[in-house]
Amino acid sequence: MSRSLEQAISRFRTQRPEPPETTGRVSAATFRTAIELRLRNLEREFADVKGRLNGLIFVVIGAVITQLILKVVQ
Repeated sequence: MSRSLEQAISRFRTQRPEPPETTGRVSAATFRTAIELRLRNLEREFADVKGRLNGLIFVVIGAVITQLILKVVQ
């Protein structure tokens, strides 16, 4: 089984297309567009992380409040 996995990996490696050669120079408009796209993606990811963190905080606060109520009731 490991031999077939090795063969599949070697086929995958040989079929990967080569990246196109670039001169390393891009126009200002292309650069701005690329930066804006990266910034939008970063903002979206940050908003997702912020939402998850807020949810986690609410879960922890809810657990603390629940434990306090259980202590008071007992």
